[in-house]
Amino acid sequence: MTMNFKNIARGLVALSAFTLATDMAHAAEKFDFSAEQSARPRAARDAEAVRAIPPNYKFVKEGVLTVAIAPFAPPISTYASDAKTVVGFDPDFALLIADALGLKLDLQPIAWADWPLGLSSGKYDAVISNVGVTEQRKEKFDFSTYRLGLHGFYVKADSPIKSIKEPKDIAGLKITTGAGTNQERILLEWNKRNLAAGLKAAELQYYDDDVSRTLAVVTRRVDANFNPNAPQAYEAAKNGQIRLVGTVNAGWPLKSDVAIATRKGSGLAVALTAAANGLIRNGLYEKALARWSLAEEALPKSETNPPGLPKFAP
Repeated sequence: MTMNFKNIARGLVALSAFTLATDMAHAAEKFDFSAEQSARPRAARDAEAVRAIPPNYKFVKEGVLTVAIAPFAPPISTYASDAKTVVGFDPDFALLIADALGLKLDLQPIAWADWPLGLSSGKYDAVISNVGVTEQRKEKFDFSTYRLGLHGFYVKADSPIKSIKEPKDIAGLKITTGAGTNQERILLEWNKRNLAAGLKAAELQYYDDDVSRTLAVVTRRVDANFNPNAPQAYEAAKNGQIRLVGTVNAGWPLKSDVAIATRKGSGLAVALTAAANGLIRNGLYEKALARWSLAEEALPKSETNPPGLPKFAP
């Protein structure tokens, strides 16, 4: 029997295209990726936050909050269907902060690795782009926290596993995570604790990307995926094949919250923290999180320069 490899290749390409189109269609039903963003929440001017802006602070543009953002992945930030408008929770939150300060918003898309130099050189007033608080970063920047830094355990939707929140909960399970990551560090430490307590260690499996990890959960090659919560929350909301059974702070056993970064000593952080707390009190912060299926990452309050990951942490 002679096989027509060109036809097979065409079939595979067509199948991949169909799968991608179906996936995007399902995502569109759950999330708004339009350039118009008509459902994006807006805030009123917050007089308390405005008063906290240092009188000698000069914005990059008068009357404008210039914010750097790296559109790296939904639901945190990505490009809309027009391939140029940045959408997601971080841009929603940036707009709410600008509203609260009585300013217009100018979002500046950047490569994530470029934010420290750009912020230090005064190219923008702030960075709102999934930046975690660390003690090393606090030497050069000020921070106003706005989201929990969480890793999530996700299982297949019909899995019998109900909760994973502490070391004993992973005993004997097969778990996929990222090699050389902070989440792997947590699992290895949990394994040590379980072995010391006479429990089985979890079997860790490694895959190259998020798609492969999710597929491993769905096909039951592993019991759970332990990786950053936000992309998995997006995947769970998009197709319903996986569900959350527990979260762990990325800095475990310490904290590592996500924060707005500003220039050290500029004084702007105090105003941004006040604006964030106003949004938490009036419910708009929670509304913006829920819009992108990130309610699990809500902070009870924003803090200026809280303790971050110590320098010795991996």
